[in-house]
Amino acid sequence: MPSPRYRHGLVIGKFYPLHAGHSRLIREAQRACERVTVEVLASSVESIPGDVRAEWVREDHPTARVVWGLDDLPIDYEDPALWDGHMQLMESLLDEPVDAVFTSDAYGEEMARRLGAEWVQVDAGRGEIPVSGTAIRGDLAAHWGELSSAVRASLAARVVVLGAESTGSTTLAAALADALGTAWVPEYGRDYTVTRPGGLEAPWTSPEFELVVAAQIAWEGAALRSVPTPILVCDTDVLATALWHERYVGEAAPRILSRAAQHRPALYVLTGDEIPFVQDGTRDGEHIRHAMQQRFRDTLAEAGVPWVEVTGSVEERVAASLAHIDRVVLPGLRFAPPLG
Repeated sequence: MPSPRYRHGLVIGKFYPLHAGHSRLIREAQRACERVTVEVLASSVESIPGDVRAEWVREDHPTARVVWGLDDLPIDYEDPALWDGHMQLMESLLDEPVDAVFTSDAYGEEMARRLGAEWVQVDAGRGEIPVSGTAIRGDLAAHWGELSSAVRASLAARVVVLGAESTGSTTLAAALADALGTAWVPEYGRDYTVTRPGGLEAPWTSPEFELVVAAQIAWEGAALRSVPTPILVCDTDVLATALWHERYVGEAAPRILSRAAQHRPALYVLTGDEIPFVQDGTRDGEHIRHAMQQRFRDTLAEAGVPWVEVTGSVEERVAASLAHIDRVVLPGLRFAPPLG
């Protein structure tokens, strides 16, 4: 294996968001250098914090030294004073001089000159990987496949379907995911109810519900990393589990409610209780369904998360859910314009 050509290489960018072209650039720098510093330069007007973007880069390129800084100066490659300001920040983030600067764009030549380093241009004109942060910010869904698992997990919105027993939440979750062309996360607690120690008749305990919460969040986390679109559908979540704890243990679950407050989705879809009750062998019965449904309504009204109750046929419920996703969820997937 040939020795690295350079001792210390530099890659800079907004990484807003990190995409396949950025990763190609960092990999080329790592192949050519003994060590590489990646500087994430964010501005205060952008909607994703710099530390989040730095974590994306660290996860995908763990051997690079990744740092970030706040750069609120406008970009004008013809203005020497602005160059001086940008360079002052870049140099402050270095722990030692660099001898190579890696960029795709032509500004790298002036940056390298100012650092006394050699400029290495990678994929000029982005002919090999034709993607840019501008294109992704303009249409996230169209470029979703160019994002790493770390970025997907961070950017994807969760839509949670929940409801009282036998209100069709699982059916709707699957149908909604199909309509969106995305994945859905099943309810861990449904499986656990059947396999738990003591079976269906044993009294429930708080530790069991905390186990269910941990497993449900783990399932969601794994799904978010591979979700094929920017929206993930979930059949239940932590908040619903807290309500079932209240029902079966007989008291509130402060720790679970605290986790729910820290794990909010983009939208809750509550399935209506107007449809016939179906006993599948694991349900309490129709006599408590309407009371539980009202408990869901009251809780969602206080949760501080957008929610909608949907009724009617599966098709009508899907249509109503999609309308709320268009109004509530999709705007949250847009990026604030970067500082130009």
